[in-house]
Amino acid sequence: MADRRRAERRGRSSESLAALALILKGYRILGRRVRTPLGEIDLIARRKDIVAFIEVKARRDTETGLYAVTAKSQQRIERAADYWMAHQPDLAGLGWRYDIVTVSPGRWPVHFRDSWRPDFAARRS
Repeated sequence: MADRRRAERRGRSSESLAALALILKGYRILGRRVRTPLGEIDLIARRKDIVAFIEVKARRDTETGLYAVTAKSQQRIERAADYWMAHQPDLAGLGWRYDIVTVSPGRWPVHFRDSWRPDFAARRS
C-alpha cells in the first residue's frame, strides 16, 4: 500500500511540474486529471487557438517516458478527448492535438507537441 501512495504522490507532483512548465510557455491549464466516462486525461491546456490533451509520464529518462505512452493509452486519451470536446461548445472552433510531457529526476519537464495523430480508419471499424 505504501508503494501505491508513493507512486500516486510522484504522479501528482510530476503533473504539477508539467503544468508549471506549460504555464511558463504560455499555456492556460483548462483541466487536471480530467475524468470522463471514457478515460482520464492528465492535463488539458490551451495556447492561442489550440487545445492540447497532454499525457504526463514520470520515468527515469525522457525516452522511457515516451515509450510508456502505448497505442492503447493513446486510444483511451483520444476517446476521452472526443467526449470532453463534445461537451465544450465554447471551444468548438479551436484545433486540438495530443502532447506528451516527460518528467525525469533532476531535469526540467520535456514537452513533445503533437506527439501522435489519431488513426481515423481504425476508429471507424
